Amino acid sequence: MNYNEIKTTIDMGNGTQIELSTGKLAKQADGAVVLKQGDTMLLATVVSAKEAKSGVDFLPLSVDYQEKYAATGRIPGGFLRREARLSDYEVLISRLVDRALRPLFPENYHADTQVAISLISADKDIMPDALAGLAASAAIAVSDIPFNGPISEVRVAKIDGQLVINPKLSELEKATLEFIVAGSAQDIGMVEGEAKEISEAEMVEAIAFAHEAIKKQVAAQVELANLVGKTVKREYNHEPENLELRDAIFAATYDKVYAIAKSASAKHDRSENFAKIAEEYRATMPEELDDDTAFLFKKYFHDVQYDAVRNLVLDEGMRLDGRDVRTVRPIWSEVDYLPAAHGSAVFTRGETQSLTSVTLGAKDDEQMIDGAFINGYNKFILHYNFPAFSTGEVRPNRGPGRREVGHGNLAMRSLKQVLPADSENPYTIRVVSDILESNGSSSMATVCAGTLALLDAGVKLKAPVSGIAMGLISDEKTGKYAILSDILGDEDHLGDMDFKVTGTEKGIVACQMDLKINGLKWEVLTQALDQAKEARLHILGEMKKTISAPREDYKPHAPRIVQLLIDKEFIGAVIGPGGKIIQEMQRETGATISIEEVDNKGVVQVFADNKAAIDDAVGRIKAIASKPEIGETYEGKVKSIMPFGAFVEIMPGKDGLLHISEIDWKRLETMDGIFKEGDKVTVKLLDIDKQGKMKLSRKALLPRPPKEDKPKQDKPAGEAPVAGAGQE
Repeated sequence: MNYNEIKTTIDMGNGTQIELSTGKLAKQADGAVVLKQGDTMLLATVVSAKEAKSGVDFLPLSVDYQEKYAATGRIPGGFLRREARLSDYEVLISRLVDRALRPLFPENYHADTQVAISLISADKDIMPDALAGLAASAAIAVSDIPFNGPISEVRVAKIDGQLVINPKLSELEKATLEFIVAGSAQDIGMVEGEAKEISEAEMVEAIAFAHEAIKKQVAAQVELANLVGKTVKREYNHEPENLELRDAIFAATYDKVYAIAKSASAKHDRSENFAKIAEEYRATMPEELDDDTAFLFKKYFHDVQYDAVRNLVLDEGMRLDGRDVRTVRPIWSEVDYLPAAHGSAVFTRGETQSLTSVTLGAKDDEQMIDGAFINGYNKFILHYNFPAFSTGEVRPNRGPGRREVGHGNLAMRSLKQVLPADSENPYTIRVVSDILESNGSSSMATVCAGTLALLDAGVKLKAPVSGIAMGLISDEKTGKYAILSDILGDEDHLGDMDFKVTGTEKGIVACQMDLKINGLKWEVLTQALDQAKEARLHILGEMKKTISAPREDYKPHAPRIVQLLIDKEFIGAVIGPGGKIIQEMQRETGATISIEEVDNKGVVQVFADNKAAIDDAVGRIKAIASKPEIGETYEGKVKSIMPFGAFVEIMPGKDGLLHISEIDWKRLETMDGIFKEGDKVTVKLLDIDKQGKMKLSRKALLPRPPKEDKPKQDKPAGEAPVAGAGQE
């Protein structure tokens, strides 16, 4: 044995223990930790380059979370049968970890850094996403990489009225709130999750509860780092410095930048004017600049903008577009904009605009999820697209990136909470938000546009949802702070917080918070939530001016779905051998038919874009799945003819005997010429014997002929009358 494994254990206080170990696996990484809880194991590694690349003024951090299919005893689908690119689910977990870690690296640390987290073993009831941040931070803690952590992440849920940390997957169905919360021992840095219309106070309580669990996990990482001996971090110098240049740039440009910031100009005008100030100062510098000076010029001018914009807010309460801190930008919206879509809306708030469509589909349109840990089907899909033209840029379209996946997921969480129950909504629903303009919080515009488009489509939402992005500008030295409603893109970039909150009139349904500074006081968080509620309700009021309730019916061109419940015993009969019957029905009617067993019943969905197709398919299914009833009349088909009668099919696969004596009131001596195979005949079901044989009658449906009077016969001559005849 040539390794020295070091372990520490975290007792979560509810019978759950989490083990962190290092020194056994992946020893050539800068840091590597195996996290184990029950049968679930995560391997987290971190590697950071020794030097930063020239001209880099940010942290090139990549975080990749991947689930190995072997961890759950599964083989990947697809042609290659191997783990492919990260799924959306894995991307979302990668983002959760990235957003928790990134603010804690030193501001001047710019070396390429890669964090890799692998699910290598899984208990199917222990959710790994709540453990990935802990594993990643622990790997950094046992390395020599500079980091102002440790941090950790936990899931907090309210189940049966009680707050629970990292509940089991099977328990989450009963949760009224569910958040992933990340932070250090001192502060909360990231929150993301969903809830069932909870109050602001309930949300703050849940976050505070989560923070207590985070503190335990952070303490364990400190202990592990001490055991390993990685308490001294590597030295680095990734940013040159020129204090004379910095002071000169500030002195020459700050007042001009402040004046532009205060001019309340539009986004592109403001950017152009800032660029002109930079160009004017650059013209006073030597024509050829060395790499360090060119780097510092860009950095210091950015610092001027950072200070000017923030000071304008803190000192004068004024923002870049002239608003005060609470005002929401002007809103206009429109529904039914796309005549061929099943539902559509345009929502515009300031310089942010979403064109959103809704498409209603059948069960066959459900999204298949084939992941190592999460697999199954999803009937509500939301896609968010952010093309380059929305910000006036030129950029190749390479498909959705991590940002698009994350923004779409937040909007999906928000709208999912108000969708009708599956029993009331047979449709698969796809919502697509195309961002046509962006200057702050396009994900919240997606929530608003999505609500409007769903109402336009006739989807019976429980309540409309709106969303707002809140910001924070703070000064640690003076203690001043300002909470901003409906932030601009620049306020997000230059501010200290991006806090997105969505909800109905009753309460919060989803949130996403990223904090870029240390120390968000609880009273500031509470104030931000209260201010967000005020803005949310204002936006809801504007939306209701356009449409306030679902349309009474779906659009005329929207497809229709009829849902039937049949006895379990008829599922096979509807499908037929090898799918023959259901395929024949679909081919001949033009409808799409799906069937599944739920709670010992067959749930059949018939989907078509016209009523005739649905009626035809429904009639056929009812005929197959109905039980013959004595006394009922049926339109049957002659299947075979015998000397004693005919066998008539009154339902698919259900034949009865129409005896020769039951065909007509008059006596028939033979079946010749009475019927031929395939003839339609209306019959009544007279009886079903113990063996299930059915007795049919055509005669019972025909009018009974009147009795014929017999002619009187003359009596023979000389015959004596019968005794008593004619006597009374």
